[in-house]
Formats: sequence, structure tokens, C-alpha cells
Amino acid sequence: MKLQLDTKSIMIGFLSAALLISAFSFKNDSSGNGGKYQTSMGERGIIILDTETGAYIINTDATNSGWRKGNFENTFKVSKDNLDRK
Repeated sequence: MKLQLDTKSIMIGFLSAALLISAFSFKNDSSGNGGKYQTSMGERGIIILDTETGAYIINTDATNSGWRKGNFENTFKVSKDNLDRK
């Protein structure tokens, strides 16, 4: 059996392999970089965010009784109303 490879066949093979590898490397994941809940802690307190609904709880003092609930949609609406009043 005689094996002959020409440049055109080699290029088609490499391009087919690259296309196949790139097709399998894509993920259909809409969650981004993290799970449903994300936590952030800073000098002024702790916030836990539900990334799917926009709801959050925040604690600005270091006690268990200082937790407050909120929703980013309502917070944005109130802050927008406050800006319009100025």
C-alpha cells in the first residue's frame, strides 16, 4: 500500500480537526462565573445576592439581627425616583 499525502489533504485534515475541537469546546452555560448565590464582604458589611432573581440580604453591622432584605429592581426604582426629585 502506497501512502501519498499532498498539501491540500493535510490542510483539510488540520482545518477539520480544528473545527471539531472548537465545536466541542463551547459551553452552553448561562450562569457565568459562579452559582446562584454570590457573597461579597467589605468594610461596610456583607451582602448575599441571588443572581437569578436580584434579591439580596445585607448586614451592615456584625450581628445576626442586623440582616435586611432587598431587591435590586425595587432599589433601582426608588433610587431613580430619588434622582428625579432633585
